[in-house]
Amino acid sequence: MKLTVNGTTHDVDVEPEMPLLWVLRDELGITGPKYGCGIAQCGACTVHVDGEAVRSCQLEVGDVEGQITTIEGLGTPAALHAVQDAWIEHQVAQCGYCQSGQIMAAASFLISTPAPTDEEIDDAMSANLCRCGTYPRIRAAVKTAAAKLNGA
Repeated sequence: MKLTVNGTTHDVDVEPEMPLLWVLRDELGITGPKYGCGIAQCGACTVHVDGEAVRSCQLEVGDVEGQITTIEGLGTPAALHAVQDAWIEHQVAQCGYCQSGQIMAAASFLISTPAPTDEEIDDAMSANLCRCGTYPRIRAAVKTAAAKLNGA
């Protein structure tokens, strides 16, 4: 089957029931999405399919329709996405394990909610777990990213 990941089309020879996470990591060598829980509860495996945040650990590759974007395709070191830039500005990461999923969830959220309130941010981001507890920094970074994306 063919998958387009971060703008590149790949031919993969896997069973259609294989979780997208394992195709990305094991077949394509894309390691930004992490295995956290395997039951779509923690968010470490979050990627975008056509801009929508999805949990790749439970999404069967045979069910994927659309362009897949991982943290590796969100921005580049020379041109960070506004969310990545805000994450650095607010020093969100501690251990860093959940951060690619957090960033991907935030980027997708800001597409549909360009000027979020604290409550909207907390609600949207509550589905992504951070064992280090950087939630106040996450909220601040999402607000900063929203401002950057809105030209402020």
